[in-house]
Amino acid sequence: MTLPETMNAVEINKPGAPEVLQLAQVPVPAPGAGEIVIKVAWAGVNRPDALQRAGAYDPPPDASPLPGLECSGEVVAAGEGARWAVGDKVCALLPGGGYAEYVKCPAAHALPVPEGMGMKEAACLPETFYTVYSNVFMRGGLKAGEVFLIHGGSSGIGTTAIQLATAFGARVFATAGSKEKCDACLELGAERAINYREEDFVEVLKAEGGANLVLDMVGGSYIPRNVQALAMDGRMVHIAFLSGPKAELNFAQVMARRLTITGSTLRPQSVAAKAEIAAELEAKVWPLLASGRVAPVMDSTFPLADAAKAHARMESSEHIGKIVLEVAGG
Repeated sequence: MTLPETMNAVEINKPGAPEVLQLAQVPVPAPGAGEIVIKVAWAGVNRPDALQRAGAYDPPPDASPLPGLECSGEVVAAGEGARWAVGDKVCALLPGGGYAEYVKCPAAHALPVPEGMGMKEAACLPETFYTVYSNVFMRGGLKAGEVFLIHGGSSGIGTTAIQLATAFGARVFATAGSKEKCDACLELGAERAINYREEDFVEVLKAEGGANLVLDMVGGSYIPRNVQALAMDGRMVHIAFLSGPKAELNFAQVMARRLTITGSTLRPQSVAAKAEIAAELEAKVWPLLASGRVAPVMDSTFPLADAAKAHARMESSEHIGKIVLEVAGG
């Protein structure tokens, strides 16, 4: 297949508010060894995209400067040693560049579109499922029967974490900021949804004997409160800091109760590390998606040209689930 020389893409013309996202013509990427080029159908919108747009999250040196960390589409070119063939339908975790008509990525970071799932839904999977599975199960070690607390339960990460933890037999507690969002958490399988504007999640979890695992994307004042909410030998995993990365913490509690505090970011990890996550997902999670037991929660869709509106929607925090950009549809 002969690819065009240029394509439509969304660029960040300067750090700033959503309005700095502008359509532009840029070169179509070519695959290297072990890489594929995908004709993008849909691209997911994620918090790191907004941080990059604001100038607070630089892409890795070898990554595309364009925003966009996940997509679905059709493979249109494959480098030497790539698993995929031209014509394969995939969804992929990207180092960047997803807000475009074509994008390249390591072939090992692409996964098949789950059986029975459309391209729009498949674009919601990579960033959130890689993040949740690697942090909740691989890093956090969540097991069946354990008490799991997820903050931001109605977000893309939260709706994914609730479903996966429930599917693997954990008891799930989630925080959210409205009755509508709490109801959404309960519908997805949470045992208890805590409206943080009306209840103290620390007291709720203490009444249950404490959380074995907390997945936190808030940070700030939540950090010491998470420690209070943990059970003996509990674990806390950080994946973002919407309220800031700093807090005062009494580490005597960490020692006395044998707590583990850890965290990770996905984008800077090595190609091999992300390929390992992909293999785990395909073996253990993709069957759940194919059966319909787990499914992405969709909030809204926008045309690629309206990426600024999609970012404004996400930053309003009114959304429940994932926001995606339509590039070629399907």
